[in-house]
Amino acid sequence: MKLDDRGLLVVLSGPSGVGKGTVRSALFNMTGHDLVYSISMTTRKPRDGEENGREYYFISREEFLERIKENKLLEYAEFVNNFYGTPLDKVEEQLETGKEVVLEIEVNGALQVREKMKEAVFIFIAPPTMADLYNRLKARGTESQEIVQARWEKARREVKLAYLYDYIVVNDTVENAADKIMAIIRAEHAKTERTIASYTKMIGDIED
Repeated sequence: MKLDDRGLLVVLSGPSGVGKGTVRSALFNMTGHDLVYSISMTTRKPRDGEENGREYYFISREEFLERIKENKLLEYAEFVNNFYGTPLDKVEEQLETGKEVVLEIEVNGALQVREKMKEAVFIFIAPPTMADLYNRLKARGTESQEIVQARWEKARREVKLAYLYDYIVVNDTVENAADKIMAIIRAEHAKTERTIASYTKMIGDIED
């Protein structure tokens, strides 16, 4: 019997180059779960092949600013003159159906979510070593040394914020990291604070 019917908001975060996207993909490839990926909202124009509601929810800048004003975004940021953010209403709809909603976002975005949804599960994906993280950033080979250095300095600041998360999962291997995250999600559903109301009702029904 499942005592906790509401889904979980699972926030995957960590420094640039740590492999957040790869771990998230491996997590979703596992069987026997109700994971859904949270689709972001953006003011940029759709690229060829992109569809509204699949890659992003595409809205106007005016609509986005209105959502900020009305506090309808879990988190948001501006990048290259376009806004990106997580729509609160879409997340709530999925949680109410019992889905596990997964956000894969930067550290700054995760800290914004922390302020608005304290019941969410925050997982910091960490590198095995800082040298390993630096090598991953360099191995991309698509960015200048200046950009790599800027990402490295940002990553060095972000790894110091891991204490603000509920869990730290080391991405030593992608499969191992995904397994640990799945175990965390299952354990969170059994937490007393999430299940006590349903449990108390069940006990009351038995006594009646």
